[in-house]
Amino acid sequence: MPYSHIDGTARFMGDTVSRDISGFARPALRVSMNLYGAPALDAREFHGRKQDLIVGVSLQVAPPWGQYDATRLVNVSSHRWSVKPEIGVSKAWGAWTLEVQAAATLFGDNDRFLGDNVRSQRPVYALQGHAIYGFASGTWLSLDATWFTGGRTDVNGRVNNDLQRNARIGFVFAMPVNRRNSVKFTASSGVVTRTGSDFDAVGIAWQYRWGGGL
Repeated sequence: MPYSHIDGTARFMGDTVSRDISGFARPALRVSMNLYGAPALDAREFHGRKQDLIVGVSLQVAPPWGQYDATRLVNVSSHRWSVKPEIGVSKAWGAWTLEVQAAATLFGDNDRFLGDNVRSQRPVYALQGHAIYGFASGTWLSLDATWFTGGRTDVNGRVNNDLQRNARIGFVFAMPVNRRNSVKFTASSGVVTRTGSDFDAVGIAWQYRWGGGL
């Protein structure tokens, strides 16, 4: 359940408009399952296991919840459903692990877009790749790339010129603090952008693990 803040200005039809809003955006509910190569293990078994080939799938559903104002163009949430099925393959060679993921995001209609207009969006198809190196200390580094296309929108049947065909690169650096805690640093940047994702991003996350005999 993300909480977001937007503060900015723009030129619209010759006038300067502004928006300053905070609120909850749409939550994402996700279930994942390994299909091959990753049996359930306790903590002691997991620590000594060497990964080979793993295949898994997931399904993410985002309901049309969160703060939304049908009279405004820019909102922290969107009044629509989305569903994202995904499949991933992971293969380890020594300290290296290579991963590939393919996904499609399908969107429901927003029937309260700027009043009673109907905004539709076509599916977005995405392909990701990760090259991960694990150090003996438990620290790991990942080099990441993603490509996605699709997502053209229309309002009341009128198609917009906003087809996405973009690529991004990034990295993740994760470092254990102790048995239960670790910290993760991330960064990414757009390298090929047709619409909508020409930005840089950095992040930091603290992870805490519990249970399972830790």
